[in-house]
Amino acid sequence: MRAVVQRVKESKVIVEGKVVGQIGKGLNILLGIGKGDTEEDVKKLVSKILNLRIFENEEGKFYYSLLEVGGEVLVVSQFTLYANVKKGRRPSFEEAEEPQRAKDLYEKFVEEVRSYGVKVETGVFGATMEVYILNWGPVTIILDSKELK
Repeated sequence: MRAVVQRVKESKVIVEGKVVGQIGKGLNILLGIGKGDTEEDVKKLVSKILNLRIFENEEGKFYYSLLEVGGEVLVVSQFTLYANVKKGRRPSFEEAEEPQRAKDLYEKFVEEVRSYGVKVETGVFGATMEVYILNWGPVTIILDSKELK
Protein backbone atom coordinates (compact mmCIF):
# COMPACT_ATOMS: atom_id res chain seq x y z
CA MET A 1 0.00 0.00 0.00
CA ARG A 2 1.43 3.34 -1.04
CA ALA A 3 0.46 6.82 0.07
CA VAL A 4 1.46 10.29 -0.96
CA VAL A 5 0.71 12.43 2.09
CA GLN A 6 0.53 16.18 1.67
CA ARG A 7 0.05 18.68 4.46
CA VAL A 8 -2.62 21.07 3.20
CA LYS A 9 -4.34 24.31 4.08
CA GLU A 10 -7.30 22.95 2.13
CA SER A 11 -8.13 20.29 -0.41
CA LYS A 12 -11.16 19.15 -2.37
CA VAL A 13 -12.32 16.64 -4.96
CA ILE A 14 -14.74 17.38 -7.76
CA VAL A 15 -16.56 14.67 -9.74
CA GLU A 16 -18.81 15.60 -12.66
CA GLY A 17 -18.80 19.25 -11.63
CA LYS A 18 -19.77 18.62 -7.98
CA VAL A 19 -17.61 18.84 -4.86
CA VAL A 20 -17.74 15.35 -3.31
CA GLY A 21 -15.14 15.84 -0.58
CA GLN A 22 -13.54 18.91 0.97
CA ILE A 23 -11.33 19.64 3.99
CA GLY A 24 -9.55 22.52 5.64
CA LYS A 25 -6.21 22.21 7.47
CA GLY A 26 -4.96 18.65 7.49
CA LEU A 27 -3.71 15.96 5.15
CA ASN A 28 -4.50 15.03 1.57
CA ILE A 29 -3.73 11.33 1.10
CA LEU A 30 -3.41 9.83 -2.37
CA LEU A 31 -3.74 6.09 -1.70
CA GLY A 32 -2.71 3.20 -3.94
CA ILE A 33 -3.50 -0.43 -3.16
CA GLY A 34 -1.08 -3.07 -4.43
CA LYS A 35 -1.43 -6.79 -4.96
CA GLY A 36 -0.97 -8.63 -1.68
CA ASP A 37 -1.89 -5.68 0.54
CA THR A 38 -3.82 -6.63 3.69
CA GLU A 39 -5.79 -5.11 6.54
CA GLU A 40 -2.54 -5.19 8.52
CA ASP A 41 -1.06 -2.82 5.92
CA VAL A 42 -4.06 -0.55 6.44
CA LYS A 43 -3.52 -0.41 10.22
CA LYS A 44 0.24 0.20 9.94
CA LEU A 45 -0.10 2.91 7.33
CA VAL A 46 -2.94 4.76 9.05
CA SER A 47 -1.13 4.76 12.38
CA LYS A 48 2.08 6.03 10.78
CA ILE A 49 0.32 8.79 8.82
CA LEU A 50 -1.83 10.09 11.67
CA ASN A 51 1.14 10.16 14.05
CA LEU A 52 3.66 11.78 11.67
CA ARG A 53 4.95 14.93 13.32
CA ILE A 54 4.72 17.23 10.30
CA PHE A 55 2.86 20.20 11.77
CA GLU A 56 5.01 23.00 13.11
CA ASN A 57 5.30 24.44 16.60
CA GLU A 58 5.82 28.13 17.41
CA GLU A 59 9.51 27.82 16.46
CA GLY A 60 8.73 26.45 13.00
CA LYS A 61 9.92 22.90 13.82
CA PHE A 62 7.97 19.77 12.91
CA TYR A 63 6.51 18.90 16.29
CA TYR A 64 2.82 18.00 16.11
CA SER A 65 0.90 15.19 14.42
CA LEU A 66 -2.46 15.49 12.68
CA LEU A 67 -4.07 14.02 15.79
CA GLU A 68 -2.50 16.70 17.98
CA VAL A 69 -3.58 19.62 15.80
CA GLY A 70 -7.10 18.28 15.17
CA GLY A 71 -6.66 18.27 11.41
CA GLU A 72 -8.88 16.75 8.75
CA VAL A 73 -8.13 14.12 6.10
CA LEU A 74 -9.09 13.79 2.44
CA VAL A 75 -8.41 10.31 1.02
CA VAL A 76 -8.30 9.87 -2.76
CA SER A 77 -7.83 6.48 -4.44
CA GLN A 78 -4.89 6.50 -6.85
CA PHE A 79 -4.01 3.17 -8.49
CA THR A 80 -1.43 4.98 -10.61
CA LEU A 81 0.91 4.97 -7.59
CA TYR A 82 1.65 1.41 -8.75
CA ALA A 83 2.68 2.42 -12.27
CA ASN A 84 5.69 0.56 -13.62
CA VAL A 85 7.57 2.52 -16.27
CA LYS A 86 10.71 0.40 -16.59
CA LYS A 87 9.90 -0.65 -20.15
CA GLY A 88 8.51 1.47 -22.94
CA ARG A 89 6.61 4.70 -22.61
CA ARG A 90 3.22 3.42 -21.47
CA PRO A 91 2.91 2.62 -17.75
CA SER A 92 2.00 -0.89 -16.68
CA PHE A 93 -0.28 -1.33 -13.67
CA GLU A 94 0.26 -5.05 -13.08
CA GLU A 95 1.26 -4.42 -9.44
CA ALA A 96 -2.01 -2.59 -8.65
CA GLU A 97 -4.68 -4.64 -6.85
CA GLU A 98 -7.83 -5.74 -8.68
CA PRO A 99 -10.57 -3.07 -8.44
CA GLN A 100 -12.99 -4.78 -6.02
CA ARG A 101 -10.28 -5.87 -3.57
CA ALA A 102 -8.67 -2.41 -3.83
CA LYS A 103 -12.01 -0.73 -3.12
CA ASP A 104 -12.54 -2.92 -0.05
CA LEU A 105 -9.11 -2.02 1.36
CA TYR A 106 -9.58 1.66 0.47
CA GLU A 107 -12.84 1.68 2.45
CA LYS A 108 -11.11 -0.09 5.37
CA PHE A 109 -8.41 2.60 5.27
CA VAL A 110 -11.06 5.33 5.52
CA GLU A 111 -12.82 3.49 8.37
CA GLU A 112 -9.51 3.09 10.21
CA VAL A 113 -8.77 6.83 9.98
CA ARG A 114 -12.28 7.58 11.28
CA SER A 115 -11.73 5.19 14.19
CA TYR A 116 -9.17 7.72 15.51
CA GLY A 117 -11.90 10.38 15.69
CA VAL A 118 -10.62 12.24 12.62
CA LYS A 119 -12.97 13.98 10.17
CA VAL A 120 -12.49 12.19 6.83
CA GLU A 121 -13.70 13.13 3.38
CA THR A 122 -13.12 11.05 0.24
CA GLY A 123 -13.13 11.10 -3.49
CA VAL A 124 -15.17 8.57 -5.48
CA PHE A 125 -13.38 5.26 -5.97
CA GLY A 126 -12.74 4.58 -9.67
CA ALA A 127 -14.11 7.92 -10.86
CA THR A 128 -12.33 10.52 -12.93
CA MET A 129 -11.68 13.26 -10.38
CA GLU A 130 -10.36 16.79 -10.21
CA VAL A 131 -8.23 17.01 -7.06
CA TYR A 132 -7.37 20.45 -5.72
CA ILE A 133 -4.51 20.48 -3.22
CA LEU A 134 -3.29 23.64 -1.53
CA ASN A 135 -0.06 22.10 -0.22
CA TRP A 136 1.20 23.87 2.89
CA GLY A 137 4.97 24.11 3.21
CA PRO A 138 5.14 22.40 0.83
CA VAL A 139 5.23 19.19 2.82
CA THR A 140 4.93 15.91 0.92
CA ILE A 141 5.80 12.48 2.34
CA ILE A 142 5.75 9.22 0.36
CA LEU A 143 5.06 6.04 2.35
CA ASP A 144 4.93 2.34 1.46
CA SER A 145 3.42 -0.05 4.00
CA LYS A 146 5.96 -2.73 3.00
CA GLU A 147 8.76 -0.45 4.26
CA LEU A 148 7.17 0.17 7.68
CA LYS A 149 8.05 -1.90 10.74
